[in-house]
This record gives sequence, C-alpha cells and structure tokens, in this order.
Amino acid sequence: MVTMKRNFGWQDSIRILALVSLPVLAGQVEPTDAAIAVFSDGRTMKIESFDVGDDRARLSLPGGGTLVVASSRLDRILDDENLSIPDPAITAGNPAALAVSSPGRLRFRTGASVAFSSIFDDWIVGLSAKHDVDPALVSAVVKAESAFSPWARSSKGAVGLMQLMPATADRLGIKNRYDPVANLDGGIRYLRWLSDRYEGDLELVLAAYNSGEAAVDRFGGVPPYRETVTYVRKIVGFLRDPNFSFPPRNLTGPASGR
Repeated sequence: MVTMKRNFGWQDSIRILALVSLPVLAGQVEPTDAAIAVFSDGRTMKIESFDVGDDRARLSLPGGGTLVVASSRLDRILDDENLSIPDPAITAGNPAALAVSSPGRLRFRTGASVAFSSIFDDWIVGLSAKHDVDPALVSAVVKAESAFSPWARSSKGAVGLMQLMPATADRLGIKNRYDPVANLDGGIRYLRWLSDRYEGDLELVLAAYNSGEAAVDRFGGVPPYRETVTYVRKIVGFLRDPNFSFPPRNLTGPASGR
C-alpha cells in the first residue's frame, strides 16, 4: 500500500494547534520525565513529551504549549539525563580518556567481515567496501540500533536497520527509510562522514551517531548523557571480538557484551 505524504508548513502548524481535537493529532504521545530535542541546525530545546511522525513532530514544552515542526528539522531526541559522576573511561572533553585513533582504523580492509551475522551480511559488506567503512563496526551499530529489523521504529521517530531520523534521511537523500538497502547505505555513509570528521576516533564517531555531532562538538568529547555513554560502551563491548579489524581501546569498567 502506498501512503501519500504531505509536507507541512508553518501555516499548517498554526491550523493544527488551533484544532487539537482533530483525530489527526490523536497519535501516541511519548511522555517523558525530560528530553532534549536537537534540531538540524544544532539548536536544542528541552521538551516534556513528543510525537514524531514521518512529516511532522509535535513537541510539548515545559510549562505548557506545543510546537509543531517538520520532522526533517528534528535531528534527534535525547533523554535529558546526565551522569552525576563522570565515567572513568568515557568522559566529555577528557583527552586522557579518549586517546585518538589513527584515521584508517575504521576503514574497510581486505577480508573484513561482520561482527554479527544476519541475512544482510552481503549488503553490509558490499556497502561497507563501497564507502570504505569497517563492516564489523556497521554490523555492531545495526545490532545496537535495531537488532537487524528493517521495520524497527523507535518512539523518537528513528526508523529501519540503522535507525535513521527523518532529518538524517533527508540530509542523506534517503526517500524510504524502511528500504533496508537504502537505510544501510545512508547509515554507512553517515558513519564514514563521522569517521572523517573525527579522524577515526571510535568513541566520538559512536557518540555523534547517537547524540549528533553538534553535541560532541559542544562538549569537546563524548557528551555526558547517560543514553550516549551507555550506547558507546555497548558497541565498544560488542567489538571486543577477534573478528573486528582492530582492537578497540581498553576501556576500564564493565561493558556490554554479546
């Protein structure tokens, strides 16, 4: 079944806000203690709840009020939960904890394979070779993001194998985020771009994939968001495997395994 989509402008937003009783806004709104909306221009905003669709996102603001924006303007939504005690292995802006990897460490190497096997192995290896990214890293990201389900959709609006947000998909030219090949191609290209930006620094690449490069740049390292630190440690834990093309850094403390 083909679903027709319409791009919403600011005039549509005003009409929607004025007619909140209409069924079109009766979608599932995700309540949260606190969250941070990150926009595609790098700006952030604290929100209380959200409803992210393919075309528009409805954000409930602290103290009342609602903002409706095009989903293509919303880069991602993060849990607003900072670590009260700095992580000993991954700390924002701590160069001692984040030793820089060489730029080639995340690149494709002859004979490289996936860290997790799935029906998408051939596509992951082929597209990783095309974009010069290590397929073990790609498979670990897919494992963490969607557990290899092309139909996965998060409450925050991320879709597909590599959980692309509408803004990221738009930036990468991906028209159908549920298309597994297109989703993989876009996610791998994004990983390659981040690898170039952060000179192959594994933790910074992963942190930016989760929280956005604006957050990584703002904090000068891995942001102190619990969600992001947990995400980085989880994937680094996945990659403590002889199939990976290079040994990850020896991060202290427990990490997620398989």
